Amino acid sequence: MPEPAGPGPGPVDLKQEFADSGIADELVQLDAELIGLAPVKRRIREIAALLLVDRVRARLGLVTEPPTLHMSFTGNPGTGKTTVAMRMAGILHKLGYVRRPQLVSVTRDDLVGQYIGHTAPKTKDVLKKAMGGVLFIDEAYYLYRPENERDYGQEAIEILLQVMENQRDDLVVILAGYAERMETFFASNPGFRSRVAHHIDFPDYGDAELVEIGELMLARLNYRLSDAARQALIDYVPARKQQPLFANARSIRNALDRARLRQAIRLFEQAGGPVTADQLSTIEPEDIRASRVFVAVEQAA
Repeated sequence: MPEPAGPGPGPVDLKQEFADSGIADELVQLDAELIGLAPVKRRIREIAALLLVDRVRARLGLVTEPPTLHMSFTGNPGTGKTTVAMRMAGILHKLGYVRRPQLVSVTRDDLVGQYIGHTAPKTKDVLKKAMGGVLFIDEAYYLYRPENERDYGQEAIEILLQVMENQRDDLVVILAGYAERMETFFASNPGFRSRVAHHIDFPDYGDAELVEIGELMLARLNYRLSDAARQALIDYVPARKQQPLFANARSIRNALDRARLRQAIRLFEQAGGPVTADQLSTIEPEDIRASRVFVAVEQAA
């Protein structure tokens, strides 16, 4: 947290402060990296605005204590939680609330040991690596396993809570996971809830948004969908959402990775001579419709 520098002279131009801070670049990157998620992006802008104002207040001698920055990101897999956490790390760094623009992403396995005396060193090692930046704990509710009396997760929780309170000026913790499970986790660990200031819910993507996300993913790799392939992806999305273990953008990325594999073998087996850059860059409908998702739909029909 920036230290107050005493009362400052005259009014402050917040728009100029915003421009000088560099956080606009982080917000632009967030828009470029993530399709949709309007409520999430709006909340991130609100937090950035609050912290920018707090920084100005500190400079004018108006702040008496640093803001609480720990956060909770809830939502289904593949909704952009890690990407937003990375941008938040950049925003916090540019505003001077963390020393380094780094995000250390971990799960239970990185924090909790398998035997007595193993958990504390593991947790402290992760905290040491994350100090000065942002620690992102995915599926945080797995830290707490009340059904197992010999589980060591509670030890990690106690260490985390102590650091979140005593070193909150040098570490921001973001807890992430399914909304319902996170609610149970907070109910079982009220210490976490009292230390988390910002709760952000990540909605699932709509069908059209997932198609747009898929096209953006391909474009970043210099691929494109033919018109027929785009229609195939439009048909694929709702069918895939009916299958088990659907993970939003993550499932689309996996589907397109498999489509690229099918395109590669198709070109290798069918090409009678040299292939063009356009052929190498174009995903055709058969590369998508060969998916088992369509086979399952036909069998169900």
